[in-house]
Amino acid sequence: MQLIQKYFPELTSDQQNKFERLESSIREWNQKINLISRTDIQFLVERHFLYSLAIAKCIRFQPGQSVLDVGTGGGFPGIPLAIMFPETRFHLVDSIGKKIMVVRSLSGELELNNVTSDQIRVENIKGTFDYIVARAVTALPEFIRLAKGKCRVHNNHEKVSGNGLYYLQGGDLSEELNSFGEAQIFPVSTYYEEPYFVSKLVVYLPGKYLQ
Repeated sequence: MQLIQKYFPELTSDQQNKFERLESSIREWNQKINLISRTDIQFLVERHFLYSLAIAKCIRFQPGQSVLDVGTGGGFPGIPLAIMFPETRFHLVDSIGKKIMVVRSLSGELELNNVTSDQIRVENIKGTFDYIVARAVTALPEFIRLAKGKCRVHNNHEKVSGNGLYYLQGGDLSEELNSFGEAQIFPVSTYYEEPYFVSKLVVYLPGKYLQ
C-alpha cells in the first residue's frame, strides 16, 4: 500500500488495513470472475485504487452526504472512496448481478457499514443523491441522459462546488463537453506522477445538468 500512502499519508491504520485486505480479496475474486483484465490486474493498486481516489483529490465528501456509484463493476470507484470517507454513505449499482455479488462480499468482509449496493440500471433507481461518481461508463452526454433526476437539487453540506457528478475519464473530451459550459476538468497528473495518469481526467459537472 506504499503507493496509496505516498499520496494519502493521512490514512489511519484501519484504512490502510482495509486497502490491504481489499487488494487481496479482489485478486482472489478475479481468479473466479473476470472483474479486471489480466493485463490490468498486476497494476491493481495504481490503476484501480489510486485512480478511484483521484476523486478524493477534487472533493472531500462530508459526513452524512450520499454518493451514488453508477456502473461500479468490481467496486470502483465506490469502495476505495467508501474507505476514504467512512462517514459518507455510498450506494453502488451495476446491471450485472455477479459484480454486485462481489461488491456485497467485499463490503461485508471489510465491514464497510457505509456501503449499500444493488443490481439495477441507473435509470430505474428511486431516490436522489448528493453526488454521483462513475468511471468511463459511456460517453458523458449519454451518461447524463441516463442519470437524469438522480442528483439532489440542493446540497446543505458542501458549500464549495455543490452537488454534481465526478466522472473518471481519459482522452480528449472537448466534443463531449460542448454542451456543458460549467464543466470543470481536473487532470489526474496534477495529483499523481505515474505515467499512466498523463491522459486521465476527473470531470466535474454541476448538479443542474442532472436535473
